[in-house]
Amino acid sequence: MGTAGIIIWVLTIGLFVLYFFIAMRQKSKAEESFSNYAIGGGALPFYLLFFSHFANIMGVGNFMGHAGSAYVNGLPWLVFILGEQGSKIIFALVFAGMAGKMTYNTFPEMIDDLITRDKITRALCGLLASSIMIAWIGGQGKAFGQLFGVFTGISPTPIILLFTAMFVFYTTMGGMLSLVWMDFVQGLICIVFGSLFYLVAFSKIDFSFAVLGARLAEVGKAELFSFAGTDTISIITKFVTGCVGILVAQIYWQPCFAAKNPKIAKRSMLYGGSVAIIMTMCTAVVGLIILTMNQGLSQGEAMSWFMLNEVPLIVTIMLFVLILAAGMSSADSNLNSAAILISNDLIKTFKTDLNDKQMIKLTRTLTVIIGAIAALGGIYASSIMSLFSKAYSMAGAGLVPLLIIGLLWKEDSSTGPTMGKKNSKVTPWGSRVGIVVGAVLSQVTALGPNAILIALAASAVCIIVISLLTRNISNNPKFVSEGNVNPMQKAY
Repeated sequence: MGTAGIIIWVLTIGLFVLYFFIAMRQKSKAEESFSNYAIGGGALPFYLLFFSHFANIMGVGNFMGHAGSAYVNGLPWLVFILGEQGSKIIFALVFAGMAGKMTYNTFPEMIDDLITRDKITRALCGLLASSIMIAWIGGQGKAFGQLFGVFTGISPTPIILLFTAMFVFYTTMGGMLSLVWMDFVQGLICIVFGSLFYLVAFSKIDFSFAVLGARLAEVGKAELFSFAGTDTISIITKFVTGCVGILVAQIYWQPCFAAKNPKIAKRSMLYGGSVAIIMTMCTAVVGLIILTMNQGLSQGEAMSWFMLNEVPLIVTIMLFVLILAAGMSSADSNLNSAAILISNDLIKTFKTDLNDKQMIKLTRTLTVIIGAIAALGGIYASSIMSLFSKAYSMAGAGLVPLLIIGLLWKEDSSTGPTMGKKNSKVTPWGSRVGIVVGAVLSQVTALGPNAILIALAASAVCIIVISLLTRNISNNPKFVSEGNVNPMQKAY
């Protein structure tokens, strides 16, 4: 192990100690109620949520995965990024303000209260929404394994297990309250070190896209610097896949529910998402810069090779700290979100007598279990981005039609979304069938590259048609949710 490897381990241990201190400081307050543990009591300020949104978005998968994907796919990969990252802007403008008025613990809880009042639908929503979070955790672990493998020579598998164990440890301590303070530190690191790294990377092409295009042509890769010849359906599919998955990700709804008021919820996500989309696009361009230097790398090796061979040691260490901070932030937040989804929407939905103390204990137990599952995903997945794309398409196709149709197709068109009030014409059977049809069709390879588009359309049709056919069918009381038992609208 060289000098870089030793420094990396020292910095890693230092960050772990800092995060442990933060988690322990927030532990007692988080344990006061499940609301504190899940959404920080719904009273978090702008500066914490801004850095939380930004740090969560800039995971290690974005720094490693998007650079590697652009290295292989070229400029067309920017379309996926535009969908994935641009959806945060859509979310901020359309949904964040609405979510900021409310104090739900999860996105499926909101769907249940405002749209369906159906336990089965809520459980399906929780299951699909958690798949996105679990995929993200696995992706962070896989990227850490690849990165440490390059710098230290250690096999990726024990690194994935080690980092997952650390994510689990400090996530269980303070819940949302500890995570937002960790994100504050990690977000500052990302902005400062990220900006410095992009300056170094873009200096390789004299800060000119014309130079980048010319150098790609020189190495026989001119086609990757163009959208010419790219299948239109493929471009649309990449955009839609990135977009729809994010719109139903608990990691973005949760900070909005945690915001002190709707204005803070909207502004924090809008500004955080705007910074993130710029930095993620820059990361993809770095992948193309790497391609001009070495055409014999695999997708997972691109960024690591660049760090080892093309930048000074101080920049390599700086970038490593950046990736480490980003990965930790994304992993711990997703781990927390996944555990809360399963405890709140799969288990408590059918076991309603759980108190706050029991819910916190259950969520901590689930954090350990989910961490183990995600670690296995990180070890065996073919690539970082394959984990994300599969989860995005499945959850997005199953849940986005229900969210949009459920909020727009109202019983009373004059009334907006209000906690404790169901105001949707969607029926439980319509939502159940729509979710299953969308999720399943999105994974049918026989449908070709436009599977996600077919799945979204089929889900929407099923929700509307079956809801019309089942308007007068009563639910089995065993599967009917009672809605939010403590509706609390936040003040503007």
